[in-house]
Amino acid sequence: MTITAAMVKDLRERTGAGMMECKKALVETAGDMDAAAEALRVSGQAKADKKAGRVAADGTVVIQLAGNKAVIAEVNSETDFVAKDDNFLAFANAVATLALASGTTDVGALADEKLADGRTVETARTDLISKVGENISVRRIAILENAGPIAFYSHGARIGVVVALAGGDEDLARDLAMHIAATNPMCVDESGVSAETLASERRIYAEQAAESGKPPEIVEKMVAGRVAKFLKEVTLVGQPFVKDPDQTVGKLLASAGATVTSFIRFEVGEGIEKKVENFADEVMKQIADAKKSG
Repeated sequence: MTITAAMVKDLRERTGAGMMECKKALVETAGDMDAAAEALRVSGQAKADKKAGRVAADGTVVIQLAGNKAVIAEVNSETDFVAKDDNFLAFANAVATLALASGTTDVGALADEKLADGRTVETARTDLISKVGENISVRRIAILENAGPIAFYSHGARIGVVVALAGGDEDLARDLAMHIAATNPMCVDESGVSAETLASERRIYAEQAAESGKPPEIVEKMVAGRVAKFLKEVTLVGQPFVKDPDQTVGKLLASAGATVTSFIRFEVGEGIEKKVENFADEVMKQIADAKKSG
């Protein structure tokens, strides 16, 4: 059977696979479109399985807002090059749209839900892996709902923040989202700092202060001062506002009669250990291995 360009085009639109892969699949299945699509699906899954162990620490953070609800999702790739690919970005946005509509934030559960094109998230993911040649993963998703103002800020494609307020307005929420993107606070206020974290910081400061040889009462004051400084640095309300460093975020909120009820900040790849290749060492290792085998 003659495989026409139109058949290849149809299969490519249906599966998202490359032109040569589509043509090969059609030749192998004697032009059977369904069989060719299934063959590409199996091939894509095989490629996905093979790449599953590779670290995907690049990617994008996508935010979408609908009414009083926002979704923020991190979708990872292995390289910045693929992170800018239109197919990758379309997939990331489609995942975010689905999560926002369904309310599903469990990545495992979302994998079985269907996108607008009829494919499941997992099928679309494996198809994308087959197309771009890299491991792709939906890492995390969060949804924030709020009766009051809600806004977001994206710093390029790598950092995204959603902020919810009680009082104030969307402009204030957006300014705070920008601030959080820049300063990465641990929590809104001191109540969000765990007792374990405080105890750990206090212990470190106490050990440092004790080395000064000062009297115990002075050491205690030094420790108290450093803990207070630490809390200002890691809490949103204690930080100087980036657009006006002469006032803290806490004072800014008070002047607007507002409070931050919650915020979510995602940064691409945070917490993922990315392998750093040393190509010189790799070449030397290959040369040494070659000598041993020779």
